[in-house]
Amino acid sequence: MKVFVTGASGFVGSAVVQELQQAGHQVLGLARTDAAAQALTAAGAEVHRGDLTDLDSLKRGAAAADGVIHLAYNHDFSQYEAAAATETSAIGAMGSVLAGSDRPLVVTSGFAGFASGRLATEEEMPAVAVRTSESAALALVPQGVRAMVVRLSASVHDAGDHGFVPYLIGLARQKGEAAYLGEGLNRWPAVHRLDAARLFRLAAEQGEAGARYHGVGDEGIAFRDLATVIGRHLNVPVVSKSAEEAAEHFSWMARFAGLDMAASSALTQQRLGWQPTHLGLLDDMAQGDYFAG
Repeated sequence: MKVFVTGASGFVGSAVVQELQQAGHQVLGLARTDAAAQALTAAGAEVHRGDLTDLDSLKRGAAAADGVIHLAYNHDFSQYEAAAATETSAIGAMGSVLAGSDRPLVVTSGFAGFASGRLATEEEMPAVAVRTSESAALALVPQGVRAMVVRLSASVHDAGDHGFVPYLIGLARQKGEAAYLGEGLNRWPAVHRLDAARLFRLAAEQGEAGARYHGVGDEGIAFRDLATVIGRHLNVPVVSKSAEEAAEHFSWMARFAGLDMAASSALTQQRLGWQPTHLGLLDDMAQGDYFAG
């Protein structure tokens, strides 16, 4: 099938493009910039120019495809409300041209907002909705859209990662210490980028309307363990920070550093036949690529 992919040139999106093509699918990738368009062309994908604010472009992209995988997101957390409104409108626009067609719409969400102290499952909804993508997608199901959600782990890791873990490493270099909050027992799930890409493909091929799938390899890595690995590689002390010290040390990431987001992917593995096969996060970090340079 031909799949319209937003965020197709990004860290996860580029792996999804490759995964789809290797499985025999065609890719129509959304490109906001010339650089993104060039990257998609080099990857063998068809280019569709536009961005998340260009709803007409999104509708045309979805209409031209047999399914949609939505990965693009504005990660500027200082503009959270604007990003949420943009995402809701974008999902609604793409869903409007898929209604009644049985073509899949796979959107991306995460695990922030779930109750702490236990593994979040696919059957649960977050206590606090941090991203609007999930509610926006599921609201389309009664309209005849085969919409579903892939909840991605806090860390999607592989060479080229520019997410939370590289940020923590940069902080440790800058401040001369690797930190965690309190006892550091709050847990983060993680998944290798190539495992995540395979999950998105399987969801597009087999996923059911209204389903929630979990992109989770490591169910929950204690934040203190992440800091310990960072401290060992950088040869800096590993220290605890209080809640009052969080903002000064972690900056914008303070709101995430204390979250307990452990999650299971057991039902996803059962329902889609997906199984993580690549390195876990701590083993990936031990390879040293995260600390090169």
